[in-house]
Amino acid sequence: MIPRVLTVAGSDSAGGAGIQADLKTMLALGVHGMSVITAVTAQNSLGVQGAWELPVEAVRAQYRSVVDDIGVQAVKTGMLASAELVEAVAELIGGTDAPAVIDPVGVSKHGDSLLASSALESVRTKLLPVATVATPNLDEVAQLTGVHVESEEQLRQAAAAVLEYGPRWVLIKGGHLPGDAVDLLTDGSAEHWLRAPRHDNRHTHGTGCTLASAIASGLAKGLAVPEAVTAAKEYVTGAIEAGFALGRGIGPVDHGWRFRAGA
Repeated sequence: MIPRVLTVAGSDSAGGAGIQADLKTMLALGVHGMSVITAVTAQNSLGVQGAWELPVEAVRAQYRSVVDDIGVQAVKTGMLASAELVEAVAELIGGTDAPAVIDPVGVSKHGDSLLASSALESVRTKLLPVATVATPNLDEVAQLTGVHVESEEQLRQAAAAVLEYGPRWVLIKGGHLPGDAVDLLTDGSAEHWLRAPRHDNRHTHGTGCTLASAIASGLAKGLAVPEAVTAAKEYVTGAIEAGFALGRGIGPVDHGWRFRAGA
């Protein structure tokens, strides 16, 4: 069967991030994407104009409907909005026999908050412990741990701080640092440094969602964590290079860049 991946995240009405980015990524990487919508947002290239979270019972019902009938080979999370949703999703993932990629989404590309401050402790104590791979960016590391990374050397400190909360692996995304786009993947013993050239392209909406979904897709195919993350980094680097203008602000990465490159 085609590997199946379930995304648990918010809807982006502009189609560049969230559920929409996740499903596009999964299709591009040859897996069957399924979704649990946790929130509906009104957003475009300029920012997020509104967000409405779904009731916990609606999220739980979507998850059980898919997992109990179809089954999954990997789960990926994105926007969870509230402590109640974080805790419910953590419980569901904890009872699912599949690797989980946790993207602890805190703010949007435009700086809009997508996670209540009251939910941070639930992310630390409930969600991160069920993660096969956690994928925080530097702003999210600061939110969760208080560690502020300003240089590549500090990525190890950030990784150690996140690993304290229990994920098996952590990928610290250093894309906000100057120079090459460098990320650190570690389980506390093995280290994998992933580097890619920085592309001069402002259209990067959906980068984090896309990377996490690409990792989940690789895990669903049976790749080990380092191989899944390496392949995902290559995919998202190409998507960033091909990012395109949309609307009057920041456009999305191009999830279909490989199709267009081969056309």
